Amino acid sequence: MIQQIAVAISFLTRFPIATAPGVDSAAVAKSMRWFPLVGFLLGAINAGAMILLWPRIPASVVAVVIITIQTVLTGALHLDGLADMADGFGGGRTREDVLRIMRDHAIGAYGATALVLVVLIKAACLMELLQRRQAIPYLFIAPSVSRWSTVLLSRLLPYARRTPAEGVLAEGSVSGHAGRAELIIATMVGVVITLPFGALQAGVCWTAVLLVTACCAVLCRRRIGGVTGDTLGANAEVCEAVQFFAALFVT
Repeated sequence: MIQQIAVAISFLTRFPIATAPGVDSAAVAKSMRWFPLVGFLLGAINAGAMILLWPRIPASVVAVVIITIQTVLTGALHLDGLADMADGFGGGRTREDVLRIMRDHAIGAYGATALVLVVLIKAACLMELLQRRQAIPYLFIAPSVSRWSTVLLSRLLPYARRTPAEGVLAEGSVSGHAGRAELIIATMVGVVITLPFGALQAGVCWTAVLLVTACCAVLCRRRIGGVTGDTLGANAEVCEAVQFFAALFVT
């Protein structure tokens, strides 16, 4: 279990805890059961920053600082996936076009627009939650459930890249190795660490993530016949933004 948690932290953040040669796609897939816990740890860091800064610093600045801290800690992993997915799905006409564009590291107009809009929504919603003094629960819940969504989406759809030319790895994809056990354990972990922050708060976030992930699954199935690392990351990023937005209706 400890090794799996270490792999999950190393995969989702910049902390090089597990860098052994044996950490392959199968090992990362096993670690997905602890993805919500990694989100919770990121939430704890964000909450710590909020406690140190608010109310000494304006809410707008604190919101940007929190988003910046999370971006640095994760290496913009999910933001990169969001930009790639937006470029691919926005600019690609065929399945092959979409997959090819998503492999291109350059950011186009669709990707840049998606990044700006999602970050703005997160910052604006977080600023309002800070002003209402209701931010703490969502700083923990949102990153936890968002990372759980990658486990669910990996189970809903197969890996979209099917040939070496499309980018399939020799040892297989992370999502291809994710099994039912990963989803069950990740769900249990996610529920246990989010419910203490309030049944209403957790329920709103889980509902929002389920709806976003379902929509993403339908879109991915229609456009590319499955998921990629980029679509998993993009879904997680959108899930987090939607949770902050939904929280405004119940606070």
